[in-house]
Amino acid sequence: MALLNFRRPAASEPSRPANGALEAFLQDYSIEVMPRTAEKVEDFRALLPEGTRVYIAHIDGTEIGDMVATAKRLSEAGMQVMPHFPARSIPDRATLADWIARYRGEAGVDQGLILAGGIAEPRGEFESSIQLLESGMFDGFRRLHVAGHPEGNKDIDPNGGDAAVMEALRWKQAFSKNTDAEMAIATQFCFDAGPIIAWADRLRAEGITLPVHIGIAGPAKLQTLIKFAIACGVGPSLKVLQKRAMDVTKLMLPYEPTDVLTALAAHKAANPEFNIERVHFFPLGGIKTNANWAIENGGESTRPAEPAAEA
Repeated sequence: MALLNFRRPAASEPSRPANGALEAFLQDYSIEVMPRTAEKVEDFRALLPEGTRVYIAHIDGTEIGDMVATAKRLSEAGMQVMPHFPARSIPDRATLADWIARYRGEAGVDQGLILAGGIAEPRGEFESSIQLLESGMFDGFRRLHVAGHPEGNKDIDPNGGDAAVMEALRWKQAFSKNTDAEMAIATQFCFDAGPIIAWADRLRAEGITLPVHIGIAGPAKLQTLIKFAIACGVGPSLKVLQKRAMDVTKLMLPYEPTDVLTALAAHKAANPEFNIERVHFFPLGGIKTNANWAIENGGESTRPAEPAAEA
């Protein structure tokens, strides 16, 4: 696969219409993998620009050895590695300390996504991302991301609304002032630009100025996306997929995130202060499919490779 130089198509090659705003919006995008999906990729350097931030999702029950091995492989391929630290899956401080030590010592990790996790009952003493941040065990990390939910989260606000979610984000905003780590909000995926823009604007109105890395589902079969969207509690923007499913001319065509990203990119171009800073892809249709879509639409890295943290 001749993608190592991430060249644009020559004039004689078929290509999509140029969209400067979309290309700018896709610069320095990030992407998420799991150990089992990463195993299917022979060479990340042939798919992702050097320095791409790659999150490693920690699904409950995943062995830490598999997580660390994936982190090491990505780090050696020149990627910035950001593993998940799900509070409810970590039984105690000793386990957390072991995970951090292994990530740092074996893979040079100095970035992490700190979140509560998707299980209902905590495995031990940690229940929330706030408790992990308060532990002080991430001191020395260069970058810490926290979760955002543009369409709410019924696990956190079971009665609807977003009071608890917003309170947690205000706490994390205050925490960001007292840490040396760079912080940002990485969100659940959505399919409609309107609710995303409204949510991002509300954050600013609430005094939450952390930059947002917006979660976007990559290209995939429509049925696959609807299944994941329902499982992950995606809210009103699910109607975008349901409407598409009712159109027999589109039902069998793969979904691509062109419309939502084009709308967000245009809003960002018209409003440079807009607080969405980066795009974060959930490659629900496969890492290769997502990476190739990003390349075709101008997504490259302007970020120089950063040295790994010292062991």
